Amino acid sequence: MRTDLRPRTLLIHLALIATALVMLYPLIWMIVSSLRPGNEIFRDPGLLVKDLRIENYRAGWNALTEPFTRYLLNSAVVVLGSILGNLVSCSMAAYAFARLEFAGKKMWFAIMLLSIMLPIHVVIVPQYILFSHAGWINTFLPLIVPKLLATDAFFVFLMVQFIRGIPRELDEAATIDGCGRAGIFLRVILPLMVPALATTTIFTFIWTWNDFFGQLIYLTDPHMYTVPVALRSFVDATSSSSWGSMFAMSVVSLVPVFLAFLLGQRFLVKGIATTGIK
Repeated sequence: MRTDLRPRTLLIHLALIATALVMLYPLIWMIVSSLRPGNEIFRDPGLLVKDLRIENYRAGWNALTEPFTRYLLNSAVVVLGSILGNLVSCSMAAYAFARLEFAGKKMWFAIMLLSIMLPIHVVIVPQYILFSHAGWINTFLPLIVPKLLATDAFFVFLMVQFIRGIPRELDEAATIDGCGRAGIFLRVILPLMVPALATTTIFTFIWTWNDFFGQLIYLTDPHMYTVPVALRSFVDATSSSSWGSMFAMSVVSLVPVFLAFLLGQRFLVKGIATTGIK
């Protein structure tokens, strides 16, 4: 039986490896292209570098009106604000839905779930008008403030599912010890929500760092650009004469995402597994 399974297992692993190489080819090609001269990038689809051009990274770093460090810092500000906002607001909203009783609870929870299916393009126009009247255009506020209001329903739902798995006996024991609702949330529920909070942090980081549409709409001053918008401007500014520099900066922009995923992979898997989301 083992002899029969070995060739089958080997074939499955070879098929998986081949599929992984096909999926990774565009990424590997981009990394290789960042090290090639511009006139060879689209002429050679292979992955061998004949003429190594490290200076593509140096040229790309200073190709726009601001050094690329500025765009990385802008993205970092937006990402950190979004993470903080989601962790605070979504955890509080999830605790209310999972543990508190209030009028219209089921209705509001259903509306919250329905908002997950609402495309961002439906609300972008009224949001833009609102933020424009508030004088927030060309600032980071439209990208951060909504996160403080628990607008990411996916994370609220994820945390609700996690909290429902925490025994209510812990709440009762904390009540007997003199804790109120705030004390139960801060001292009992929140410390046990670390996997869900870590999952929220990782997803928020990746989605916000890679977001292009929202940042393109609200940020108009090149000094305020984040990394995705800067890469778009990079193409506009350098045209087709500096593709190597553009790919070099694309590789730089992917490094934080890879690090976030690799460092938080264990928490990501644990957080999703313990919330019942399949």
